[in-house]
Amino acid sequence: MIHTFKEFSTNAIFNIGNETDLKSFQTPKQADFYTFIWAQTEPIDIIIDSLPISLAPHSILALTPIQYLQYVDGQNAIVYQFNREFYCIKDHDQEVSCVGVLFFGNVNIPIIHLDESEQRKFNILHEVFIDELDTKDTIQAEMLRMLMARFIIKSTRLLKAKEGIVETAKSSKVSLLRSFNYLVEQHYKTEHSVSFYAAQLFKSPKTLSNNFAKFNQSPLQIIHERIVLETKRLLIYTDKTAKEIAYDVGFEDASHLSRLFKKYTSLSPSDFKKQLNTSSQEKLTSH
Repeated sequence: MIHTFKEFSTNAIFNIGNETDLKSFQTPKQADFYTFIWAQTEPIDIIIDSLPISLAPHSILALTPIQYLQYVDGQNAIVYQFNREFYCIKDHDQEVSCVGVLFFGNVNIPIIHLDESEQRKFNILHEVFIDELDTKDTIQAEMLRMLMARFIIKSTRLLKAKEGIVETAKSSKVSLLRSFNYLVEQHYKTEHSVSFYAAQLFKSPKTLSNNFAKFNQSPLQIIHERIVLETKRLLIYTDKTAKEIAYDVGFEDASHLSRLFKKYTSLSPSDFKKQLNTSSQEKLTSH
């Protein structure tokens, strides 16, 4: 790790590293920190939740602590990592508006491409980060958190611009979608009905559906896709049985999860696992 900040009174941790720090992820594991991977001049090849990604030069990828990361190859990266004690995404969302877009968008992996102008701005911000990490005084923690807020705001703005998202009033459709996504992230293991989330947002299920139609999504689809994503993670990265996984994501009857999983993947959980095992065996044989 190149630079590390620790605040013992709060257990806050903030690290700035490089591709060397990614090497601990050569075997896939959960990131455990909010993580930004910034490809500088070369592509960075990684696998996120079993999805291979070649992060193009001058691009930034954002990860939540629960996502599985595997480093494959690539040099000249900058890696920012921090825990919720350093900067709580939920508590600061009124300032940075990133929940449900940059983080906890459920199924999308956010990637921000920097043009020449943005490269200069982010490079300057990075230099200020490094300078502040080398400055040990009583306001260091506050300064680092302010810089992280700026980094998150800039990244979120670019991502919204890339996806054509315009967010103005608090009651906007995008704001509603962001709030819904975050609620799903918190409750998808126990709450599978749209009516629960609608009640939490003081909306009717029909109002949610009408608002989300603009994004070619339905509230139920978002809930189901999050359940399917978690099921895939557990099938790929754990040895849990289909019955155990079904219980983990809130199904008393494994057949109910199996039908839902098959609807979105064309495979039952057991067939998906068999396919994974077959693929692994083929790779071993080829070597």
